[in-house]
Amino acid sequence: MKLTIEKVHTKLDGFDIYSLFKENLDTILLDSVRDKETLGRYSFIGVNCFLKFKSKNGMCNIFGKAYAGDTFEELNKILKEYYIENNTELPFVAGGMGYFSYDLGRELEELPNIAKEDIDIPHCCYNFYDNIIIIDNLKKNTYISALGILKSQKDSIYDIKSRIQNGNKVLYEKVGDITNKFTSDFQKNRYINTLSKVRAYIKSGDIYITNLSQRYSCSINRNAYEIYKDLRHINPAPFAAFMNFEDFNIICSSPERFLSIRDRVVETRPIKGTMPRGKDVDEDIKNKNILINSEKDKAELLNVVDLERNDLSKVCKPKSVKVTQLFKLEEYSTVFHLVSTVVGELKEEVGPIECIKACFPGGSITGTPKIRSMEIIEELEPVRRNIYTGALGYLGFDGNVDLNIIIRTILIKGNKAYFGVGGGITWDSNEKSEYDETIDKAIALMRVL
Repeated sequence: MKLTIEKVHTKLDGFDIYSLFKENLDTILLDSVRDKETLGRYSFIGVNCFLKFKSKNGMCNIFGKAYAGDTFEELNKILKEYYIENNTELPFVAGGMGYFSYDLGRELEELPNIAKEDIDIPHCCYNFYDNIIIIDNLKKNTYISALGILKSQKDSIYDIKSRIQNGNKVLYEKVGDITNKFTSDFQKNRYINTLSKVRAYIKSGDIYITNLSQRYSCSINRNAYEIYKDLRHINPAPFAAFMNFEDFNIICSSPERFLSIRDRVVETRPIKGTMPRGKDVDEDIKNKNILINSEKDKAELLNVVDLERNDLSKVCKPKSVKVTQLFKLEEYSTVFHLVSTVVGELKEEVGPIECIKACFPGGSITGTPKIRSMEIIEELEPVRRNIYTGALGYLGFDGNVDLNIIIRTILIKGNKAYFGVGGGITWDSNEKSEYDETIDKAIALMRVL
């Protein structure tokens, strides 16, 4: 297919532009709100969906037509059918945006059926677009791409450009304190007792580390768009997103990259180790130093790095998998994190979907060994994770991919909001500290709700 890309002159940022299209169902914003020089250089908006793919429990659906199929194979067919060459410096110019839920992992591994599934949404949903709006946050350039499937390339670019050039900046208001009432699927004592069960599995040699989470829910009477607007304002993140689907919304401020594939180079950035931000500069420095010098958190991150190296080695060329950063400290509005970076080069015969399939779900939110950790998660967590700890982002028709880990994320369906928070449990974990860490991660989400 041939693609047209045109530059548009505007002072609007990605969220300003998305706001002009927010009433359009199935329009998606992949929103990089921080680290514009590195992780958050580009934001993307998908406009004019020409193909909508959904799947759950071995059944696929394209625009209402259901059929039996493998999610990953069907997505691979779509990417091959619409393949394009990308001769630009832009990482994503055409393709799909959407998510893989954590529970899609059941298509890859046989897991026990214990936890309750109480939210009914697809395990995978990807919208493929006629037009992508690309925002270079570093150089402050904006581009519109057009495939010409639903409308001629010239006409669709003209329509989008006109709307952008007549748009205005979004105004933000102060976000208040936490006033809503939140219900967890774990009471505090039960969560702490469950951590003891994880430690027992570690002692018996089943696992080295497992990620245990709790899910909060609350009633809401606010518009999902307004909630996301507040969240990006108080908790900017490099892998944020707002997804407006038929009967549910995803509001995401994730700091973590699951997989990036660009020009067949793969990168993953697992996060392990968290400390809250301090009340002042001195406490900030103190907490930062505690995290940097925490042997427990370093060991936790090393475990996950080894798992990610192993996953990537299945699909990458021999000796190409390398750890380029090991214990990098990153600052966010409510927490500090330790992050590592692992890279590799895909084998010639391996495509992007095969790479995703080999690494999904991310090791930082399962544990090591991965499959046994997932079995224990299913046993110990009361409800299915759903989208939480899955991955969302883009699948490019040129083979480029960028997916986050779905954490710091709110799912809205009906008048209820749901979000998960968790952490890695090791033999050295302190039960109270691990519980407190989940609360630290929840603060920004609670404020906007």
